[in-house]
Amino acid sequence: MINIYKEDDANLLLNLDIQDANMGHADEFKAELTRLFDTHQRKKLILNFAHVQYIDSSFLGALVSVLKYVISFKSDIVLVGLRKDIHNLFALIRLDKVFKIYENFNEALA
Repeated sequence: MINIYKEDDANLLLNLDIQDANMGHADEFKAELTRLFDTHQRKKLILNFAHVQYIDSSFLGALVSVLKYVISFKSDIVLVGLRKDIHNLFALIRLDKVFKIYENFNEALA
């Protein structure tokens, strides 16, 4: 579900390879993202949502839950590649104030 794209000294760049980010994937996503964070020296996670066509509240809850965990270690989750409708959803529920959101990996790293 989550593939490592690239890793540097401070960041772990990840691709989320599902189209429907829904309740059926939420628990697996949460566990896999937490495991990646723990096994890669708790680097900042930069997560590419380019393949995601749909996201539901349970998946958003899993994402926020992992963010809370990551923040407890003084790290962060950055989102890139959000489709316009998904970005609008983040804005509507004010998650754009919680997550740093960029167009692509290069912007996130700049």
